[in-house]
Amino acid sequence: MRIEKTYRQLEGIEEVNIYDITESELFQQVPKEFEVPFTPFEKTLKHLSNDLDIFVPYDDGEDFIVHRLGLSALIRGHIEQNDVAGRLLSKTSPGFYKVLKEPFQEVYKTHETKKMRFYYHFHEKLARFSNVKIIYDMDRIVLISDHRDNRGTNLHVSDDEGFDEKANLIEYFSLTGSYYKINDRYTWTQGIYNIINRTREENDEYYNIVFDLVIPEDKPIIEKMLKVMDQKRSNYESVIRIKTNDGTLKYIEVSLYSKFDEYGNLINRYGLIKDVSTDSSRKMTRPVDFLLKGFKNNKNLALLIEPLNPKQYEFSEGFYQLIEIEPEDYRHSREVVDNIVEEDVQCKLKELIDGEVDDIDVAFTYDVGGDPNHQKMCELYIERFEFNSETHSIGFLTDVTHEKIKQHELIEANEHQKILIKEVHHRVKNNLQVLNSFLNLEKRAYKNKPNIIIDHMQSRLSSLAILHEKTYNTTDFKNINLKEYIVDQDSQLRGLIGLRDGIEFVSEVDEDINLTIEVITPLLLVIDELTMNAIKHAFPDKSVPNKKIFKQITKLDNSTGQLILKDNGVGIDDPTKITKNLGCEIIKNLTKQLDGKIELIQHEHGTGYKLTFPLDMEHTIEG
Repeated sequence: MRIEKTYRQLEGIEEVNIYDITESELFQQVPKEFEVPFTPFEKTLKHLSNDLDIFVPYDDGEDFIVHRLGLSALIRGHIEQNDVAGRLLSKTSPGFYKVLKEPFQEVYKTHETKKMRFYYHFHEKLARFSNVKIIYDMDRIVLISDHRDNRGTNLHVSDDEGFDEKANLIEYFSLTGSYYKINDRYTWTQGIYNIINRTREENDEYYNIVFDLVIPEDKPIIEKMLKVMDQKRSNYESVIRIKTNDGTLKYIEVSLYSKFDEYGNLINRYGLIKDVSTDSSRKMTRPVDFLLKGFKNNKNLALLIEPLNPKQYEFSEGFYQLIEIEPEDYRHSREVVDNIVEEDVQCKLKELIDGEVDDIDVAFTYDVGGDPNHQKMCELYIERFEFNSETHSIGFLTDVTHEKIKQHELIEANEHQKILIKEVHHRVKNNLQVLNSFLNLEKRAYKNKPNIIIDHMQSRLSSLAILHEKTYNTTDFKNINLKEYIVDQDSQLRGLIGLRDGIEFVSEVDEDINLTIEVITPLLLVIDELTMNAIKHAFPDKSVPNKKIFKQITKLDNSTGQLILKDNGVGIDDPTKITKNLGCEIIKNLTKQLDGKIELIQHEHGTGYKLTFPLDMEHTIEG
């Protein structure tokens, strides 16, 4: 038996995947050790759709005496109630004891109800699904299990129930379903109801019961899908996320097919839906994941994604370290506001949450765990904005606590820190806009080559993450040492691409080149684009050894710097062709932003570029 546990942050529920539990782990015949009282209404309990299991804590919660098990558990174990009642759970069902010990102990000690979800897998296929609640009542642990949610009905199919029931069984085990739309009416197979965790309803034929559950973040995907299909396209595929009525977040693969008549009129539409939630390789990688990764090791600054959304928020590690709560234990609600000492800040936050204002920029004192003797000084910036006709929010939370600073020095530090936070926020927004522009250009240029787009975006995001992490820990935006960034950039490129493609990155940078943030930001992006161009064009044969990309950055005089970047690849037959590609267009625009000059240089083995650029540009902080 193998057990894997996952905490679903959006739903606030712990999921347990149980693989290949054996009969001996499920139940064992052991002697009865304890007398347990008769359960009232036992006959009535057998007719409930849910299982009701009762356990008595033993040895201060180190083990649990089985009082009764529900009907489904008895059927699975081929046992009677008398075979398990009065036995220790660790002896009569070692498998379930291993799974349930910790949650039982938690409920026993806190007396708080706990929700969980269990997936039972056999031979790597999902066989059963259960939602459970663990309750402490009358000095007992009560476990209520619903084994029907994954199908909507119990799974009992006999050999003579016909083709439809066999098809339903196939859909059940393959986690698939399908539908037809003819004359604006929908027909749904049982597999669809298995996926969305509910039974059939009277009005299901009048609307798309799957797309109706799509989370707001993925609704633009559905709008695009339907728009494309309405333009006489015969098929379309995508992966989206839905949230079922019982709060389960699922990843589903959607394949749509349309049939048209000779005049181009839609005859019918067919959809195939597959639940790919348990297939981790199919889950989507989002741009926000790269942003959060950039804040991973920052303990003082937290990036807040959707802080005004109680269900779909995502915070970097710094937030949980500041409030000193583990991510799996945190529940996003207004209660966290109650630990703020200043009442006026509480009022401003509640106004923001209620939609009365669109942004806040405040400093406050936070009582960690509600303890006034354990306080931290914090600064918070949150902004609400519109995107694709939907409301979103982003914010930054900073821990500015310093125990040895006098009160007036702390106030001065806070005022200065507020300026820095605005600067960081401004830079992040600007850089995201630049990346978004690049992404839109590359989506059109490389629409059939997603790996190129991903490589480019990973490289750019890594460079900007390095820049952001280093500049946040300094108050000087005018004298940033270039060599430190190039060393880190080479390390990132080596990890992202060098090890994969066998490319060595070699750099020589003058020690005394110090740049402003206005210069270093586009310069790092130019280096990224030149490097990605070399990777793409210089080494078409991946098996060739000793591939190198060399950078040399020197200080020509007190106001001018020079970058030489070259490779030992195949070279360029026609220089006019490469200067017309998308990468070169991006490089030209960044060079213009840098107020620099770039030219192509050719040498005996490979291709190179020479970029001259100013070492200083006007530095301003926008409020």
